[in-house]
Order: sequence, then C-alpha cells, then structure tokens
Amino acid sequence: MAISFIITIFLIGLIGSFISGMLGIGGAIINFPMLLYIPVMLGVGHFTAHEVSGITAIQVFFATIGGVLAYRKGGFLNKTLITYMGISIMAGSFIGGFGSTHMPESGINIVYGILALIAVIMMFIPKRGIDDIPLEQVQFNKWLAALLAFTVGIGAGIVGAGGAFLLVPIMLVVLKIPTRMTIASSLAITVISSLGTISGKISTGHVDILPSIILVVASLIASPIGANVGKRVNTIMLQIIMGILIFVTAVKTWMTIL
Repeated sequence: MAISFIITIFLIGLIGSFISGMLGIGGAIINFPMLLYIPVMLGVGHFTAHEVSGITAIQVFFATIGGVLAYRKGGFLNKTLITYMGISIMAGSFIGGFGSTHMPESGINIVYGILALIAVIMMFIPKRGIDDIPLEQVQFNKWLAALLAFTVGIGAGIVGAGGAFLLVPIMLVVLKIPTRMTIASSLAITVISSLGTISGKISTGHVDILPSIILVVASLIASPIGANVGKRVNTIMLQIIMGILIFVTAVKTWMTIL
C-alpha cells in the first residue's frame, strides 16, 4: 500500500475525529464523503460506498470512545438518555448494517443524502432557551427518545454511521436537551450504536482492515483534542458549525446523486 494512500487516510481520520469530538458526532458524516471522493481526486486510491460504510463504522466507534472519555467529568453525560437511546439505536443500526448488503451503492448514497438533508433542516430550527436549563433538571419523553433512536439507527446502520449527526439535532430540537449535554451524551450513545453497526458490517464482509486501523489510530489522537476544544467553544457557535458542516455535506452528496 502506497505511503501517499496511508497519509491521505490518516489525515482524513484526524480531521473527521477532531470534529467528531468537538461536535458530539461520530465523524461518519465527514469521513464518508471524504473517503469516497478525496482518494480518487488525489489519485491515491478508490473505495466503493460499501467499503466506505464498513471503514467508517469502525472509525466511528473509536472516535466516540475518545470523546466520551474527555466528557466523563462535569455532569454532561445523561445516563437515562444514553440508556434509552443507546439500546434502541444499537438494535436499529444492526438491522440497517446487515440489511445494507442487499442494497446497491446508489441506494446507500441516497439514504446518506436523505439523512443529511433531514439533519440540516433540524439544525436550523431555532433552539431558544435550551441552554438555560440546569443539567440536573433536564427532562424528556423516554419512549419518544427510544423510538426516534431506533429509526435513526436503521438509516445510520446502512451507511456505516453512528447516527449522531442526526441524533444531535433530534436531541436539541425535539427532546430539548442542552447543547453540551447533547454533545456528550450523543457520543456515548454512538459508542453503543456503533457496536450494532460494526456487527452488521462484519457479518457482510464490508470491512477493509488496514484503512480501518489507520483511521482508528487517527481517531484516538484527534477525538479527545476535539472534545476538549468543544468544551471551551460557545454553544451557539457549536450549533452553527454543525449546521454548516451538515449542509455542505448534504449539498455535495445530492450533487453526486443527481
């Protein structure tokens, strides 16, 4: 394997995992298009959509572990939220990950584009007052959270994502969870959901081992750094950054599909 290919994959992993830790997402929404398009653009390699979804499933798991460890102190991890949404999304992501083997590459890209579009719309819905709620007083509808997480898990499992890029706007807009608690808890939920996605992807044989290892190393380095940066950034700015990021990714994906 060429050194240029290894360096490219490693840099993609660093960028995706840093943003993952900072924004509370697994990184698939960033790494999926970068792995699909950048190696080809640079002429260093090529991945199919099936291979990318398998590689990102592994990367997301380790990136989110690094982020959770950085957020383990400070009361940001809501254990009830993590339990209800984590178990539900893991079940959904296993179904999606296993079922993706029966889908064409174009179908995987369309699912990814739809999820990104929904996330964009939700991120730009006003979220006034959610960060004024004390963390110890946060309340939410547990069964609605579980249902939404299960649904997200199916779509996320198909594309090899942890689902956090859609979970975060759902937690902010629908469940009214404060931003920093949303970021920390979504990382923990994504760790759980990734187990289901990885199981589904491994069972289909869609995991390219060496690129996955390169991304894992990058994730363990960059994700905790991103999480620590995220603790210091204004919550409104974090929401804006995520909204822009998801918007750009959705536009690029739909341009490719169409």
